[in-house]
Parts: sequence; C-alpha cells; structure tokens
Amino acid sequence: MKFDLHTHFYTEAYFQTIRDLPSEFSFGTSSSGQTIITYRGARFFGVTPAMTNVSQRLDDMDRAGIDVEVVSLSTPNVFFTDAQHQPAVTRTINDSYAELIAKHPKRFKGFASIPMDSPDDALNELHRAIDDLKLNGVILLSNIGGKPLTSAAYRPFFEEANRMRLCIFLHPMLPANSDAFREYVLGPIIGFPFDTSLAVARMCYDGMFEELPDIRWIIGHLGGAIPYLMERMDNGFRDFADCRVKIDKLPSVYLKRLYYDTVSFSRHTLKMVRDMMRADHMVMGSDYPHLLGSIERAVPSIGELEISEEEKQQILSGTALSILNNI
Repeated sequence: MKFDLHTHFYTEAYFQTIRDLPSEFSFGTSSSGQTIITYRGARFFGVTPAMTNVSQRLDDMDRAGIDVEVVSLSTPNVFFTDAQHQPAVTRTINDSYAELIAKHPKRFKGFASIPMDSPDDALNELHRAIDDLKLNGVILLSNIGGKPLTSAAYRPFFEEANRMRLCIFLHPMLPANSDAFREYVLGPIIGFPFDTSLAVARMCYDGMFEELPDIRWIIGHLGGAIPYLMERMDNGFRDFADCRVKIDKLPSVYLKRLYYDTVSFSRHTLKMVRDMMRADHMVMGSDYPHLLGSIERAVPSIGELEISEEEKQQILSGTALSILNNI
C-alpha cells in the first residue's frame, strides 16, 4: 500500500467563498492567463483543474501508483476570513471531505480544518470531524493570521488534541511579515519552509512537545529547515538560559519524536532525514496538485533510497497507518 499524506483538495464552493468574503486574498489572472489566487496583490497559488476534479485525481493516483490520498485544505485554509465566518466555512469543507471519502472509501482519507479563531467552535468541530465524520486528523497552519500556535488562546484546543492522541498535519503559511517574499513567488518557495521552521522551533522551546507529547505532528515539506537546524537548536539550548526555561531536554529529543513528510523529492535530503529521524518517523507526501509538489516523483524518490525494503514500506504506508486517527 502507498499512502500520500500531503495532498490538497478544494471545492468550487470554497473558492466561491474566497470570492464572496472580504479578505486580503482575491482571484486574479497570471501573465500566462492562468487563474490564480493572490495575497495582497502578489501571486499565492495557481488554480488547476485537478484541485476540484475527483476523476482526474483518481486517474493521476492510478498512474503514479498511489493507493490512498489523505486530502486537506491548504493555505489559506479557513483563515482568510474572521472568527465569525470560519466555523461555517470549516463545516462545509469538512462535510465535503466526508462525502468524498464515503464515495471512494478505499482511495481517500481526510484531515479536517478547524476554526481556530473561535475557541468553542474549534473544540466542537474537532469532535464533530473526528468522532462523527470519522476524519483522520487535522490540518493546521504554521501561523493563524499571524498569531503563533503557542498563543494562549489555542492552548485548550491543543490540550484536547493531546488527550485524543490527535494526528495534526502542520502545513506552512506565509510568514506574518511577508513583504520580503513578494517577488519571484518567494512566498511558497522560501517563505513556507521558513515559517514551518519558525513554528516548530517556537513550539519546541515553548514546551508544547514536552507538555503535550501525545499529539502526532506531521511536519510538511520534510520539516522545512528543521533537520538542518536541529544541532543549532541544541546549541541554543546549551548556550542560552532562555531556551531552557520550559524544556529540560535537548530540542533534538523532541524533534525526533515528530513525523516528516517526503515533499522534497531529493534523495540526498530524504536520506539525511531518514538517518536523523528513522524511517518510522517519515511519511510519503506529494503536495499534489500544486506546482511545487510532484505526484510523479513521490513514489520513485522513496524507491531510489539506498535503504531496506522494510524501511521503504514504512515510509510508504507503515508510519501513516500507525499515526492517523480512525484507521
């Protein structure tokens, strides 16, 4: 079996909501004529037919040899709008995922979206999505409208997530100050892994991984820069008292407990992360159907690794089956 845990699926109703509700996101047209979503006037991502076309998605999965996709709502998720509107948008998208899974139960699983800026609704939707809709975890962004995940307002949600042993897919968002990323599509290319790394480092030093150890975190895009910075984070713990206030172990201890998807496709970096974190803390991802992803390279990039077949199967499906909810 081959599970792809990093894929994104949208509905026309979701795109229409972005059009209808006032926000810093809007639709536009690129120089090549492609429909795009912009953020403060800068290109955010291009809209492709596969984002909403289930038949094309299934054909692409079959061609790539992928048995199961876990779909999720990528950035801006539901956070393009305010706390008042987030719950309704969230319910609509989570219901659409449940319907997709009901129609194709052997091909799709889903990560729920959560209206984090409405705390009571966030907890209610968490239980509705996991307990009633039987979705398989949650997707959260690396910042919520510029607010860090360590914000006190989100703590009740994470405490309940820990109690539930929730699988949370951490997907990047543009950094809170995104002005430096407006040119050359630097937001998705550089800003995304930058903000992922910032979010994970902050949660680590803030003690979230220490105090809430039962959340199964999947870090998108092979962890951003976290694997490369892990030793530097350990040195920060050794050198600076501020980094030891809320944790009593080296950051690497906590970071090796997290899970990392393979959306890099480079055999050199994949092998490095396997050596650092072990294959049982890696899951396959493609980032389908976004341009920076590749459903074509997802499976071969793992197959080309000079590791045992058992480890390859662990990355392709074993880890996923061990950490997803409702499996």
